[in-house]
Amino acid sequence: MKKPIIIIACILLVLILINSFAIITYENEYKLIKQFSKVNRVIDSAGVSFKIPFIESVDTLPKNIILYDLATSDVITKDKKAMVADSYVLWKITDPLKFAQSLSSSITNAESRIDTVVYNALKTLIGSQTQNDVISSRSGALSSEIMEIVAKPMQEYGITILSVETKRLDLPNDNKTAVFNRMISERAQIAAGYVAEGEEESQKIQNSTNKEIQISISEAKAKAETLVAEGEAKYMKILSEAYNSTERKDFYEFIRSLDAIKASLKGDNKTIILPLTSPLTKILLGE
Repeated sequence: MKKPIIIIACILLVLILINSFAIITYENEYKLIKQFSKVNRVIDSAGVSFKIPFIESVDTLPKNIILYDLATSDVITKDKKAMVADSYVLWKITDPLKFAQSLSSSITNAESRIDTVVYNALKTLIGSQTQNDVISSRSGALSSEIMEIVAKPMQEYGITILSVETKRLDLPNDNKTAVFNRMISERAQIAAGYVAEGEEESQKIQNSTNKEIQISISEAKAKAETLVAEGEAKYMKILSEAYNSTERKDFYEFIRSLDAIKASLKGDNKTIILPLTSPLTKILLGE
């Protein structure tokens, strides 16, 4: 009975000794080898390595991407209006030595620092815009601007910020309806202004067109009257030239008399009675 017990004890002792100086590093982690609380070296590749038992200690840090969900917070816009912001951050440790030296290898310390930096950036950006502008431009632009502010400072802690996303950027529930109603009213006023400007411009164009039409009509009428007057003058001149002699005058009167007789002969009765003193009688009798 003593021999198996001794064997088991030896195996346990060997395992304890192996565990005291062997270090197993996985793909998704860093191993920090510390001596008297000071980091001597960093193991960033998977495998087995060794340490000095009882003198060196090991800390483990995650290598994978970490999600940190910020608490919902209130921010104030440029026009002193309250808004509710709810964001999250994707980050990872890229320099474990800096991380250990500046944040004591603590994920909690890192997330506290991320929380402060991101909230200050969000507060600064929202504070530079009016509430209407914030509501109208809720898009990826805000996340990009936050990234520009927070990315570089966090590298000093050995942290790389991969993404800052705003899940919700909205009005407090108690005044959301009032603000949206005010925005609708303001948009309606702007639309009415555009309509009024359009109608005014339309009226100007219509008045200008009507004026041009009236001018064109007046000019056409004046030209027509001038042409009629010229035509009548030419007509009178032609008549004057046509009857400027006795023969032409008598011929004209003869033709008119015939036209008058023709016009009077209507129906079946073709008889015409004329007094002797009538010019037609004289023409027919050849006097």
